[in-house]
This record gives sequence, C-alpha cells and structure tokens, in this order.
Amino acid sequence: MTSVERDTATNAHDPAHQPRRRRSARSPSLTRSSPSTRASPIAPSKRSPSPIVSFHPAPLSAENPKGVKNITRKVIKRLEGLGHLDMVNFEVSLPEEDEQVESQGEEVEVEKVLYALGKEALKTAHAAKTESETTNGHANGHIQKAAKPKADLEIPRKMLHSSIGFLTLYLYVSEGDVRTVILVLWMALAVIVPADLLRFNSRRFARTYESLLGFLMRESEKDSINGVVWYILGVNFVLSLYPQDVATVAILILSWADTAASTIGRLYGSSTGKLPARLPIIGLPLAPRKSLAGFAAATVTGVAIAFGFWGYIAAIRAGGRDITWAWQGGVRSIAPTGEATSLGGGGVLGLLAISIVAGIVSGVAEALGNLDDNLTLPIISGGCILGFLRLLGMAASWFSSS
Repeated sequence: MTSVERDTATNAHDPAHQPRRRRSARSPSLTRSSPSTRASPIAPSKRSPSPIVSFHPAPLSAENPKGVKNITRKVIKRLEGLGHLDMVNFEVSLPEEDEQVESQGEEVEVEKVLYALGKEALKTAHAAKTESETTNGHANGHIQKAAKPKADLEIPRKMLHSSIGFLTLYLYVSEGDVRTVILVLWMALAVIVPADLLRFNSRRFARTYESLLGFLMRESEKDSINGVVWYILGVNFVLSLYPQDVATVAILILSWADTAASTIGRLYGSSTGKLPARLPIIGLPLAPRKSLAGFAAATVTGVAIAFGFWGYIAAIRAGGRDITWAWQGGVRSIAPTGEATSLGGGGVLGLLAISIVAGIVSGVAEALGNLDDNLTLPIISGGCILGFLRLLGMAASWFSSS
C-alpha cells in the first residue's frame, strides 16, 4: 500500500478529520461480500428489528497485537451479518480489502470465539427460562428445583386408627364380652349414620360437623360417607361371624397394617412406583393410587401381627381354650360344646405358614380397589386366614393318618 493510501486510510478513521461512519445492514449470511461491493457507496437503509450489538474492545495483547487484531476483525465481520453494529470507541482500523491469505490458526480462534459467544447466549437463555418457571427463586446464585410438597400423613386420623388395635388387644386379653362390644358399636353406628345423612342435607350442620370432626376426615369423605361407618361395619362383621382369635387378628390388620401401608406409601410411594392395574394370575382389580411401598408395608405388618398374636398372645385368653391354632397341636376344631380337637400343623413351621399367608392377604386386601378398605380389609383378611387354617388342618390330619 502506498503512502497516499495509508494517509487516506488513517484519515478515514480519525475522528478529527471525518465523523464516525455507521455501516449499513448486511445480509444475515456469513458469506463476505466482494471488495468492490464494499468499496462502492451504499445508501443508508432503515434498520431491521434485529438487536443492536455494541462492542467495547479490551486492550490488545502486547505479545501478538497483529494476531489479536486479525481475530477481532474476523469475529466482527462474522457478526455483522447477524445484526447491526455500533462501533463505540473502536480504534482498530478496518481495511477496505479482505486479506487473501489467512492463517489456519486464526480461523480456529475465530470459530472458538463464535462458539463461546453462542454457548454463553444459550446458557443465559436457559437460565432465564428456568428461573421464570421455578417458584423457589434462587440461593447463592444457583437455580434450585421446586421442592416436592410434603406428604399429608393424617397424623390425628392415623392415631385414632391405630388406637383401635390396642383397645382390641386389651379387650381380648381381659376376656371382654364380644356381644357387648358388638352392641356398643351398633349403637354408635345408629348415631353416626343419621349425622352423616344430615350433613349432606344441611350446610349449617355440615360446617358444625366438620369444625368438630373435620381433622379426622379426608377431603374425599366430606362429600361422601364417613369412613367410620365402613370401619364399624367391617369390625362388627368379623366379630359376629369369625372365631375370636381370627376376628382379633383381622381387626389388628385393619388397624395397624392399613396405617403402615398408608404412611409408608405416602412417604416413599413415589420412589417405588405403583402396583399393576390387576393382580397377576387372579386378575383382581387393584386401586390405582396404591404403591409398591405401601403394599410391602402392609405385608410385613401382617406377618408380624399373625406371628406375634398366635405365638405369644392368643393363649393368654381363657387359657387358650377357644383359639383356632395353638403351638401344641396346631389347628384346632372346636365343637359347639366347647370340646377342641387338634388336627396338626403346629410348631414353628405352622406358625410361619400362617404368618406368611396373613401377610400376603393383608397386602393384597389393602390394595384392592372399588370399595372402602375399612370394610373389605378385615372381612377379606379374616376370611382368607380362617380358610387357610381349615386347609392346613385338613392337610395335617391327612398326612398324620396316612
């Protein structure tokens, strides 16, 4: 380049000789225009809606000023096609002609800079979107995920539910009259059912009822029959039709296994997944809200109830005269006269078999859908346990006689 051309280029970018020149909008393409096209004067055009990017260059490196200038110039030329540039205090001269020979290292640096700019823009956009969708805000500069809502453990309701089991054990050990218990429960039901019906037909009574007993009710029960009604019906059914020891175990399963399934399911059900829609092989429909964690809790609790009751507690009442299974002799057939006949299936193997069956029945009966488990759980679990005891007695009697 001649000295005249150098003076012209210098004066073109000197603020004292000529006002700063704005470049007109270029095509969004990254393809550079020819030198002749850029050299020709272009009439100013209206700005497009694209954003204006302003650059404030940092001081150039003293080690390789020419390389930094070339990289900066190339990055700017690449970005010119994406938006309008306002050159603010930019002292690096932009020659009118592109360099024909560019080193491969400089091209790599240009691509790295462009990649870093695009990555930073995407990161900023993603962070802004996450922040707008997050209700917890941020802490220490890091976006936090929305916290899971705490599970409602229904503590007052579960305490009442579990206390029935302790009351049942006390009545069993103290040899309470079963007929008196049944009568008291029917009397309670005679008060609860009319109150429930009145609650459906009177808003004023419903408000009073829920203000007194609402902490023991679920939201679904405020528009349907109270669960206490099903609870009393299930308890009275087993006390009236099953032997006392089997009925007691059924009530304990209702009181404790159902509570364990509900509590563990609410705490860990989301981590273990839900049960299938139908029980394998049998095909019984299962409730869609039941989880594997709740099923496991009910099963383990049922095993513990049967093992502890027939292993330690059943023989306390009346010296074990009216129990269906005893450690010595196994399954017992009790005649109407009170005379008991041992059929076999006693000892640790018999107790383990009864406990495992009671646990599986507890888990399955608690997970069944359609009807309220306060009604179905004691009836199904007690009936299945009683049926298994009869089968165990028949099998033990057959093996002992053969």
